[in-house]
Amino acid sequence: MKLDITYLMKNLTNEEKTGLCSGEGFWWTKAVERLGIPSIMVSDGPHGLRKQADASDHLGLNESIQAVCFPAGSALASSWDRELIGTLGEHLGDEARAEKLHTVLGPAINIKRSPLCGRNFEYLSEDPYLAGELSASYVNGIQSRNVGVSVKHFAANNQEYFRMSTDTIVSERALREIYLAAFEKTVKDAKPWTLMCAYNRLNGTYCCEHEWLLKDVLRDEWGFDGIVMTDWGAMNRRVEALEAGLNLEMPSSNGVNDRRLLKALESGRLSQETLDHSVEELLRWIDKGLAAEPAIDSYDQEAHHAFARKAAAECAVLLKNENNMLPLAEDKAVVFIGHFARAPRFQGGGSSHINPFKVSNAVTAAADLPNVRFAPGWGDDGEQADAARLAEAVEAARSAEAAVIFAGLPDSFESEGYDRTHLNLPACQDELIAAVSAVQPNTVVVLHKGSPVLMPWLADVKAVLDLYLGGQAVGEASVDLLFGQSAPAGRLAETLPLRLADTPAYLNFPGDSKRVVYAEDIFVGYRWYDSREMPVEFPFGFGLAYTEFAISNLQLSAAAFAGEPITVTAEVKNIGERAGKEVVQVYVAPPAGKTARPAHELKGFAKVELAPGASQTVSFSLDARSFAYYEERIADWHIPSGDYVIEVGRSSRDLPLRATVTIEGKPLPFIHQDHTTIADIIEAGKGAAISELMQQMEQVFGGGREEANADAAVSDLMRDSMLLSMPIRSLLSFASLGDDFEDKLKRRFENEV
Repeated sequence: MKLDITYLMKNLTNEEKTGLCSGEGFWWTKAVERLGIPSIMVSDGPHGLRKQADASDHLGLNESIQAVCFPAGSALASSWDRELIGTLGEHLGDEARAEKLHTVLGPAINIKRSPLCGRNFEYLSEDPYLAGELSASYVNGIQSRNVGVSVKHFAANNQEYFRMSTDTIVSERALREIYLAAFEKTVKDAKPWTLMCAYNRLNGTYCCEHEWLLKDVLRDEWGFDGIVMTDWGAMNRRVEALEAGLNLEMPSSNGVNDRRLLKALESGRLSQETLDHSVEELLRWIDKGLAAEPAIDSYDQEAHHAFARKAAAECAVLLKNENNMLPLAEDKAVVFIGHFARAPRFQGGGSSHINPFKVSNAVTAAADLPNVRFAPGWGDDGEQADAARLAEAVEAARSAEAAVIFAGLPDSFESEGYDRTHLNLPACQDELIAAVSAVQPNTVVVLHKGSPVLMPWLADVKAVLDLYLGGQAVGEASVDLLFGQSAPAGRLAETLPLRLADTPAYLNFPGDSKRVVYAEDIFVGYRWYDSREMPVEFPFGFGLAYTEFAISNLQLSAAAFAGEPITVTAEVKNIGERAGKEVVQVYVAPPAGKTARPAHELKGFAKVELAPGASQTVSFSLDARSFAYYEERIADWHIPSGDYVIEVGRSSRDLPLRATVTIEGKPLPFIHQDHTTIADIIEAGKGAAISELMQQMEQVFGGGREEANADAAVSDLMRDSMLLSMPIRSLLSFASLGDDFEDKLKRRFENEV
């Protein structure tokens, strides 16, 4: 089936056009039967389909169809694996086609500004480069199956507290460098069919009616040619939203906003051209999904479960492995402790909550191992201490050769709809880990959680394996990892802090109910910790393997950047005794300058699988954006002159290889403003224009003082500092310069070459 959009636009009534701008019920768009326009269905699905065939809701309260629950976004990002996430997208696309879904609502790519955000389990990373690369792979995977995606939530939705109304106050530079960058990458490299606008206000304007966001940036700058839909219930003013570039309101407003659009059209407040343009975009979106051939009636759930099992292992991050504690020998006497060993927490709560067709657990997965036993350790809710179970677990650990504690955050600790208030595990879990490790030196902790937790027991256990929220096959994957059938291949996509008080947004999260100020600006995640040289529990990009790797032979295609991309190569070798995967990471450190910039930023990564003794050369390309920051004064990206250090290694704190790229950047264009200072003029290369004036001012302030006059009122340092920081207009107070001196000066530096 294919729509004749030209014919439809000529024959649709305005009532039908305004009706198409909002949903029919909860998950469907409106049909226009007389013209053959069908109703199409969308569904939640960042890591699995939440298609609701009966009662519908947005928060996962009602039952959905049975589907495959893949690892959540927090886990997927830890894979650092574009290919893996592209394949996951293909599987989700096949499932969506089989379920007759037109568009999947995801991925969710908001930046992890604070580890307290209740929805961080669904988001990818604190770093926009990593999030953008993985998001583009996900979108390309799904849309290769002729199923659309709705990338969300656009933009600066980084908390749950009053998310539907709070005003996010953030600089344009931070928006461009941090909060919009992953969306930009996805739009340009994957061309998603739709974007979903966020609930919140952005610098005073609701995202649904933010013309700068939806038109100026998204469409005009990035070239987005899809539609923008609201998050469910995110509409504010319907007419203003349509004019700003918001096409589709979801879910239905029960006709209220349709009538408002029609009334505005009839009164002339809304132009026919604006309505027609939006409806034509909607029809093109609908038509894309209708063109999908051939139809898919079913998919192999067991094959997708097997992929989910593999993916969970790829995403697992080995944080500690003292004396090669892992992997365990299959004949070792081991006790599994903790309710999550038999009922793992494998996904988060809210709109992404999947109804899996089956869920594996570690106890059942290890049933064929003769020397593995189980002790629950605490209450089944994961929160309540149980003295009898604690004593039983300690005794079982004492008599075993190793203890594996399956710990983590219960459902009530993190979810869509509310934020966390601390980074602690339930007290009963910390208590049990301390008690078990006191009697069993070979203690391993396996973590199930969607975001960082504090680890007061870290020094007392031999190994820590972080599974994040690993999907429905995480039980089998955990046993594969513990006993060496699989190897952990994940790396942290976020920094794990030592204290909540150390986190970048600590003083400004979540704000009050009216607004939240992003006072940390661009210094989010490792940009904050590394720039401050602050100790952390585990740095961004960190992860161990069951083998060892060496990275060497860093080479650059050029020592100077002149506009053409620079190729960076390095050799990675498996110097251990087991096969494994390494993630080679490339960071760029800028030269010192007056503009505050992070110590370094991720600009490339490659995941490499190697057999023992094998090596491979990996290659990266650094373009202009790799060296640039967003300069608000010129509303564009800018590269200052200087020496940039290319750092290569395995985490943001482990970068042993370094090389230098020299850049002769263009100076910032001089923009004369009321607050223009002498330093601004000199920095803009207008020294000749100011030299005579500087000489005159130096006479006013006095020249260099004699050594004998140690208590002179004006020192050289004081004089120079005052002169450089003084606005041009203030010079009138210190010298007789004439009524038109500013105009003369301006003409001088405008004509100066």
